[in-house]
Amino acid sequence: MSVKAKKHLGQHFLTDENIARKIVEGLSFEGYNDIMEVGPGMGVLTKYLLEKDHKIYLAEIDNESIEYLKNNYSKITQDNFVGDFLKQDFDFMQHEQIAIIGNFPYNISSQILFKIIDHYGIIPEMVGMFQKEVAERTAAVPRTKDYGILSVLIQAYYDVSYLFTVHENVFNPPPKVKSGVIKLTRNPKEGLAGNEILFKQIVKTGFNQRRKKLSNALKSLNIPENLKDHIFLDKRAEELSVLDFIAFTQLWKESL
Repeated sequence: MSVKAKKHLGQHFLTDENIARKIVEGLSFEGYNDIMEVGPGMGVLTKYLLEKDHKIYLAEIDNESIEYLKNNYSKITQDNFVGDFLKQDFDFMQHEQIAIIGNFPYNISSQILFKIIDHYGIIPEMVGMFQKEVAERTAAVPRTKDYGILSVLIQAYYDVSYLFTVHENVFNPPPKVKSGVIKLTRNPKEGLAGNEILFKQIVKTGFNQRRKKLSNALKSLNIPENLKDHIFLDKRAEELSVLDFIAFTQLWKESL
């Protein structure tokens, strides 16, 4: 018996054991006792996680997958399951640290990344497989076409490593695109604390008109008078590093 992949859940089950092992080996397993796997499906990653001493939580909303995992892995019980990852408040963690891993459904991949940012205080690292384009955007550097809102917001909280690319033919059913595996390692940048809302506003507004200089792109935010001659405003959003955005946000906040 196997689980039927459901298109509306974005399910593409990984079938290559070597790749599964490599993804799990991407975690350090240090500094935390708990791991949450998102979308375990038929357990291709789960089986390797169960070999560790860590407590495993499984974020799965497909009842067929849940029954399959309970029936095929003796260590898994209903207590391992925590429901929809995007609805997690992590209150059950009681301020413990938890790593995230998964072959993530492509249709919610950006939402998963933003959810991790929202809880960066308890999530020290993540290893996950995304659509290659999303993985590349997450790891992108300034002055490249992939560098954008996702790159800056993720890299403000985490160092990003692009680990490897995965071909379509190792999935059932095969997706129409290649996949990329990335690792996030928490590294909160100095100067962001207390400025997160303004930071996100500046980044999103700047990149929404990425071809314009920031002096024009940020007009709608009412640039503080004493910043109107700042050198950053003569640049486009894609020319600023993550640290540039953080520093500019700090100056903006101090001008209010």
